Amino acid sequence: MSAAAPSGQAFGALSWPVFSGAGTEQPTRVAAAPRLVLLDNYDSFTFNLYHRLAEVGAVLRVVRNDATTPEAILATGPDALVISPGPCDPDRAGITLPLIAAAAGRCPVLGVCLGHQALGQAFGGQVVRAPRPVHGKTDRIHHDGTGVFAGLPSPLVATRYHSLVVDRPSLPPSLVMNAWTEDGLIMGFRHVGLPMHGVQFHPESIATETGHELLHNFLGLLSAGARA
Repeated sequence: MSAAAPSGQAFGALSWPVFSGAGTEQPTRVAAAPRLVLLDNYDSFTFNLYHRLAEVGAVLRVVRNDATTPEAILATGPDALVISPGPCDPDRAGITLPLIAAAAGRCPVLGVCLGHQALGQAFGGQVVRAPRPVHGKTDRIHHDGTGVFAGLPSPLVATRYHSLVVDRPSLPPSLVMNAWTEDGLIMGFRHVGLPMHGVQFHPESIATETGHELLHNFLGLLSAGARA
């Protein structure tokens, strides 16, 4: 079951929310907390991802994929963008692809599930049907320890909900696969020259091992000014 929307959070609002500090799971915010825009692709998992990112120290604003423009989002000065999962393919995900194009070289991006597929397509990869759909099942994910996977055990157990994948032979030279299933499907990649990262599985799921650590790694890359 997905988490409820935070109290007072308006979809599509272009002002940053004021964090109330209520709730035992939420850490105390500090002035240096990274400000993220979470693009909602009308997915039931969006606010699970919201809460997990808040737990590791981010301040977030949620914007639906048909509520504004890429330039309006970037004009608010986010420290990073997170592209949510969704029930469709990248071509039907509102401003997702134009936002990635506009953010390239201007703003770090983390893509999750559909967001991962959109990153792959935006840089020239092909999104295709997976050999078999996987919905709500855990799998062993191998990785090379780079990018958001730094310091995490390999393999790790992660939750998968998808019927599409970025086709491995089509992966462009600008994207390096850094996570994969035991049968070789792409489960993660990083851009070679930009702070852009994608994961096909769901780090926000309670059944994903070290999901919090992976999201914390993404925030750590922001604070370090990493470009890998």
